[in-house]
Amino acid sequence: MLSWPLLSLLIAIPMVGAGIIFMIRGDEDIVARNARWVALWTSGSVFLLSLFLWGEFDGTTADFQFVERYEWMTGLDIAYHVGVDGISVLFVILTTLLTPLCILASWNTIKDRVKEYMISFLILETMMIGMFSALDLVVFYVFFEAVLIPMFLIIGVWGGPRRVYAAYKLFLYTLLGSVLMLVAVIAMYHDAGTSDIPTLLTHTFPATMQPWLWLAFFASFAVKVPMWPVHTWLPDAHVEAPTAGSVILAGVLLKFGGYGFLRFSLPMFPLATVDFAPLIFALSIIAVVYTSLVALAQEDMKKLIAYSSVAHMGFVTVGTFTLTVQGIEGAIYQMLSHGVVSAALFLIVGVVYDRIHSREIAVYGGLVERMPVYALTFMLFMLASVGLPGTGGFVGEILVLLGIFQVNTWVAAFTALGVILGAAYMLYLYRRIIFGQLTKENLMQIADMSPREMAIFAPLAIITIWMGVYPSSFLDFMHVSVQNLIVQVEAAQAAANLLTVAVQ
Repeated sequence: MLSWPLLSLLIAIPMVGAGIIFMIRGDEDIVARNARWVALWTSGSVFLLSLFLWGEFDGTTADFQFVERYEWMTGLDIAYHVGVDGISVLFVILTTLLTPLCILASWNTIKDRVKEYMISFLILETMMIGMFSALDLVVFYVFFEAVLIPMFLIIGVWGGPRRVYAAYKLFLYTLLGSVLMLVAVIAMYHDAGTSDIPTLLTHTFPATMQPWLWLAFFASFAVKVPMWPVHTWLPDAHVEAPTAGSVILAGVLLKFGGYGFLRFSLPMFPLATVDFAPLIFALSIIAVVYTSLVALAQEDMKKLIAYSSVAHMGFVTVGTFTLTVQGIEGAIYQMLSHGVVSAALFLIVGVVYDRIHSREIAVYGGLVERMPVYALTFMLFMLASVGLPGTGGFVGEILVLLGIFQVNTWVAAFTALGVILGAAYMLYLYRRIIFGQLTKENLMQIADMSPREMAIFAPLAIITIWMGVYPSSFLDFMHVSVQNLIVQVEAAQAAANLLTVAVQ
């Protein structure tokens, strides 16, 4: 199988599954049932294939692996070029894990236009895997933007009462940043004569050009993270999206910005990265502290978790721009852990929403008496979100804090404040939902989690504990790639310093 085009298969199989679902005909109930099963088998097979990719990955080298290249626009030297390194392979696995869980989570909750819903999710999976695998700047941009189409439909068609507003807000915020990135892509192609990412990683862009390119990419990635103050689309999108839409949005799509910083901003524009690092620290601190305080004031469970995502991604941007091994590895680990934990928390909300049809915190209370399995599951992911030792959330946060303490103790102190505030709003949420007296009539007969729901949470719980107890199984994959990234940035800085001395 090593001779197979594994990445192309991972990218293509969901599209094939979407095509099969598109051709299903018959009675509406039969079409819906078959669409669900085809989507589940398709996404499940993609996950199993990605595990084989992970098992055969060589973590001792920073080179791109499983590389495929096919000419696309011959005269322009633009090719379908894909491959993964120690950073991107982990995000591919995260994507293929969450997609079948989203299909399962939608099994009974999506009753209208099931066929179109499943097609949208499979197309979305193709675009996400393609984005993390792309080794050509134009191919990356195509996948990066194409993700927006199925996500727009998932929110706009199957979302809540204000779904159209939320979908258009997501679209417009993303589009504004992406237009600037497109201009930067054209400028990079003009300067380097190629859009091939491995070649661009060895190309030195002029020092006067780097700040403008960095800012153009920042405009797009900051929206995707999302960073303060361009985060306001996220709470609306989460509140209106169906449960599975919120899962994939928080679990994978929010990682696009962090991944973009690691793949482009740091290695390609190292001089600008160093210059703009204080700006990133300032915006990240505001995001961590401000959105944590906003989360404390929320009465809607989804909004609270959405604001917590902004705060957690603030840790990611701080760690990324420390330009230290611990900081960057912590940022990547935080993204992976957040992808699992935030996905689980939105699924937690979905469990009670499917029964009571309300996300208001005040509606609940005392659920531990009727839903002990739910209370235990909720507790695990709540504690992982606040960074309890023994869970994946702790490893990412401690690495980020270790990295930033080497750079700036004040930034580290304000970032650490986010850990305290995170514990405050998550424990407050858990107490109001789970504990207290069971006095509300509509909760008296509420049922605990079904076997299907427990099957969805089981792999997420195992991975959360695995990441907390055995972090080296993930860190070993990314370590060499992260070291290589830092070497590139330091070499560029050294060359710039020599040039400055020579001019003087």
